Amino acid sequence: MKPDKGRLYIVATPIGNLGDMVPRAIEVLQSADWVAAEDTRHSQRLLAHFNINTPLVAYHDYSDDKRSGQLVTKLEAGETIALISDAGTPLISDPGYRLVRRARAQGITVVPIPGACAFVAALSSSGLPSDRFIFEGFLPAKSQGRKKVLEQLSGETRTMIFYEAPHRVADTLEAMSAIFGAEREAVIARELSKAFETIHLAPLVELAAWVRADGNQQRGEIVLLIRGSKGGQSTALNADAERIMALLLAELKPRRAAALAAQITGVDKNVLYDWSLQQK
Repeated sequence: MKPDKGRLYIVATPIGNLGDMVPRAIEVLQSADWVAAEDTRHSQRLLAHFNINTPLVAYHDYSDDKRSGQLVTKLEAGETIALISDAGTPLISDPGYRLVRRARAQGITVVPIPGACAFVAALSSSGLPSDRFIFEGFLPAKSQGRKKVLEQLSGETRTMIFYEAPHRVADTLEAMSAIFGAEREAVIARELSKAFETIHLAPLVELAAWVRADGNQQRGEIVLLIRGSKGGQSTALNADAERIMALLLAELKPRRAAALAAQITGVDKNVLYDWSLQQK
């Protein structure tokens, strides 16, 4: 008799403090036939802490279709697999999409086990609007690619959330200050739930300088949150504002032109700055 198909569990793990591990996650990891982990050496320490002896198998960004197929074969044979990432909720800027997609295509039940998620924790404690937001994950590593994406987001009215690598965070904040406007509110949330947790809100120009001056703020796991553009008016300036901006832009850089035009017209300088970027 053919066995029933197994289940694929998507299990969230702590982002730092092991006390955040939920009991249901422990139960699933203990009872599963296999734990598919992004980094088996890293995850072995987590399992050992909770006395979980389930065998580990690697599944990460570089896993090919063959590995996904091997896991799906186990599931079809009735075995249960728990997928975890190095920290937080799997598939949030982590591998797993292909495996979940393939499992569903084969009629295998996929069960989420909720828990910690770094960007949700950061948003809830940031003080920025949380009713509407977008999660952009990691920006391109190279400066030109990063600039292009940020310029495309300059008129976004929702709170924007990014993950960033420690060695790039200072450069990224400076680029955001130049493109979104120096006075745009932003938050760095770093090492959440850990001993050196930092959640700091300030205008982008101040936040960028603060991070650049303090090497400790360029370490660990980092979430950046940026307040959305006010009103999304960047493409709807009145004729006078457009004429004044055009004249100023002929002589000045966009940020300075926007600041002066704001004094003359009363239009928000971030809106004027966003408009200037769209004219390029």
